[in-house]
Amino acid sequence: MEPYQTTLERVGYRYRADNDDLSKRYFRELPGKPRTHIHVRQAGSWSEQLNLLFRDYVRRHPEACHTYGQVKYHLAERYRDDREAYVQGKEEIVWKILREAHVWSMAVGWKPEKSDA
Repeated sequence: MEPYQTTLERVGYRYRADNDDLSKRYFRELPGKPRTHIHVRQAGSWSEQLNLLFRDYVRRHPEACHTYGQVKYHLAERYRDDREAYVQGKEEIVWKILREAHVWSMAVGWKPEKSDA
């Protein structure tokens, strides 16, 4: 973790060791900066592949992307001060999209698209 933690901290992000999802390392903006979440996952891990599949599917399926965005906006309004409820509220749409993405991945022989990094 040292190489990327040092670099991310140097450019203004803070490592959040209190993140309970051990499948990733989590960085956030410094106080007063625009909200930014950076998730670092091990290359080739199940967690990485699952998230890349989700990313690639919503990029190629605008209707799924739109629905996901609408759900997130609704939840953000409803749970403005309750982060845990917001995260739990996304579970249903995330898993619905992942089921669709799984079927799509088999039909097209999906492989992760080029990294955004």
